Amino acid sequence: MCGIVGYVGTRQAAPILLDGLSRLEYRGYDSAGIAVRDEENEHVEVVKAKGRLKNLMEMTDSGHAVRGTCGVGHTRWATHGEPSTINAHPHYSREKRVVVVHNGIIENYQDIKDMLVRKGYAFRTQTDTEAAALLLDSYYTEAGKKGLGPRERALDAIRNMMIRVRGSYALGILFGDQPGVMYATRKDSPLIIGRCDGEMRGHMIASDVPAVLSYTRNVVYIDNLEIACLTQEEMRVYNIDCEQIDKAFVEIKWDAASAEKDGYEHFMIKEIHEQPRAVRDTLSPRIKEREDGQKCLDLSELELPDEELAGVSRVYLIGCGSAYHVGTAARTVIERLAHIPCEVDLASEFRYRDPILEPRGLVIIISQSGETADSLAALRLCRERGMRTLAIVNVVGSSIAREADAVMYTWAGPEISVATTKAYSTQLAAIYLIATKLAAVRGQISPEREQQLIEDMLALPDKIERVLSDKERVQWYANKMAACKDVFFIGRGLDHAISLEGSLKLKEISYIHSEAYAAGELKHGTISLIEDGVLVVGVATQPDLFEKVVSNMVEVRSRGAYLFGLTTYGQYAIEDTVNFTVYVPRTEPLFATSLAVVPLQLLAYYISCAKGLDVDKPRNLAKSVTVE
Repeated sequence: MCGIVGYVGTRQAAPILLDGLSRLEYRGYDSAGIAVRDEENEHVEVVKAKGRLKNLMEMTDSGHAVRGTCGVGHTRWATHGEPSTINAHPHYSREKRVVVVHNGIIENYQDIKDMLVRKGYAFRTQTDTEAAALLLDSYYTEAGKKGLGPRERALDAIRNMMIRVRGSYALGILFGDQPGVMYATRKDSPLIIGRCDGEMRGHMIASDVPAVLSYTRNVVYIDNLEIACLTQEEMRVYNIDCEQIDKAFVEIKWDAASAEKDGYEHFMIKEIHEQPRAVRDTLSPRIKEREDGQKCLDLSELELPDEELAGVSRVYLIGCGSAYHVGTAARTVIERLAHIPCEVDLASEFRYRDPILEPRGLVIIISQSGETADSLAALRLCRERGMRTLAIVNVVGSSIAREADAVMYTWAGPEISVATTKAYSTQLAAIYLIATKLAAVRGQISPEREQQLIEDMLALPDKIERVLSDKERVQWYANKMAACKDVFFIGRGLDHAISLEGSLKLKEISYIHSEAYAAGELKHGTISLIEDGVLVVGVATQPDLFEKVVSNMVEVRSRGAYLFGLTTYGQYAIEDTVNFTVYVPRTEPLFATSLAVVPLQLLAYYISCAKGLDVDKPRNLAKSVTVE
């Protein structure tokens, strides 16, 4: 949620800020703004606009009308105060002595506001961020009375603000009397620093890597309660005690092209087509060939000894949205293969049920961004209770990746579309690796079974390609069904997990009411909603449950439902029951989710296109949910 970009260097800042913000549009926003210090006229110019970023670009001639080489920019996703120009960021104090962009929530902003009003400060907006800007102004004024220099004044003010504020934040800060200097700090919201070389020598800040990819691949990940002071020439990072600390730059392996559409109409369809490559990139580095020609799993990156894995008594799977659906599928895969009991929790509910955790349990936190607020909070609770934690994330250096005991990166590359596709598929692939490893070290599968599972994993990318080759049939059907009002997805076992994800994809980007149910639960109430014209998607990829799911489809068809069947090649008897069928290649049934989810992604995508909707940026949604 929200996007921050900042630049200080040799080039004009505004065009760089707007370009960076355009690469963060996927995070979700309802307004945008920039603040740039004009060194020639010695003032900070602030320009803000409600709505899409293009409005701000038109107001500023794509940034060329705003002069200055130091500035910050922001795309806002409203939490406090309606979407409006006045509530848009940046926010600032009187005479723009302090200018702030903020990602996160200031939980005690009302207390801070009341205190500042008593001091004579006037508030102009409904936002929590303005309280942070005016609080910084207050502390900056007080620091000036101590005879401190400009940098020491700023550090003192930021430190005191951090102590006083409760909540989450990533802040980009300009002080009006410090030309060519930008400050940044964070707590529980993502923020990176990029070093720019050559003709645009300087430094950038951003909420996420895509904003800086066109300018640099050398970044520093700022940790919680650290403060960065940036100029054209140098970067200095301090802890909350204002002591300077060393931070190492790391190289981002993604290139700028990986964050572009590359000829596709939308990022979502591009990322759907990237799934074979992404799944291959997740699996291949972790599967090695021994001298005898047999393949084996190499999860040494996790630094979890085999004896420790063998002693795991229970697995706790925690995630939000699609990551939770991965956990739902993972429960079946791990329990079937490794015979370890599993629990699946929504991260947003996990802390509040005061979970009872077994000392020898393993907590697996699943998150694409590695910054999901609820998942991060769940991780911290588990660590406080002494649990061993493993993160499955995509973004290198993210908060969850850094704070977990072990991390498995999915290597999916940047995912721009709000509706996840390739991140979901790579998370599934990571789960297959972990489940197979757990089963092997616990002696629950034979060496022959392990070899077959590995071979089936390695075959998944080519089979996903085969599913994608049939996309035109799904597109034809989606165009036909774009006017439907209600859709139900049904399945049993792993097919229920697939149904959950298919339903979420449809409602996310088409705004069609959609629900997923375990097929056997239909008769316990839900079947009362079935009537003429309702679309029911029946998923039946599990051989041992195929007949039962078909029987459930017969029940809804007799009540007027229009049926879409999804099963594996060879199960052609389903055509006697359904109106339209999509087939996916046969595979190890425990891995069928990876194939069956692709037609459901395509169905959602093409229905959204047929309705003329903004596929990549659906209303009210954000890519990275960094607030509760």
